[in-house]
Amino acid sequence: MSFGTGKIWMNGELVEWADAKIHVASHVVHYGSAVFEGARCYDTPRGAACFRLDTHLNRLFDSAKIYRMEMSLSYDEVHKAVIDTIRANNYRACYIRPIVYRGYHTLGVNPLPCPVDTAVILWDWGAYLGTDALTNGVDVRMSSWTRAAPNTFASRRSRRAPSANSWLISTSMA
Repeated sequence: MSFGTGKIWMNGELVEWADAKIHVASHVVHYGSAVFEGARCYDTPRGAACFRLDTHLNRLFDSAKIYRMEMSLSYDEVHKAVIDTIRANNYRACYIRPIVYRGYHTLGVNPLPCPVDTAVILWDWGAYLGTDALTNGVDVRMSSWTRAAPNTFASRRSRRAPSANSWLISTSMA
């Protein structure tokens, strides 16, 4: 399967990739109110194996707590959602992206009235920097952009809005 195909788990249901939609007035669209994790599932001689899934999901729940996103799902339910989504897509190896985000209710800086939604997205990502990087290495440069100081927001957590800093950094290298 390629990026953009298969099933996505959204709030307890497996839906077709093309049907995984949110409202344009969802809080996450306007304010970036989401946290996520990135994990890998590897094809092993004993079958598909998720690398440190527990660690990644614990960090996801910690991030949601820091951003006051009270999840309606338990840790076990999200863990099961990941496994169920891998099975539904018949993956033996894939990238795993669980995401928790503020959905549709009202707009404004205060996110608390908005529901907390959860999704699990999977895709075949292969080598992150391309297969050529595995044999030939990569060229790197320093960017003029820097990461924000740790006391400005929870910078050690994966969340959506500050990812704009990563966009600036990666596009400055082009």
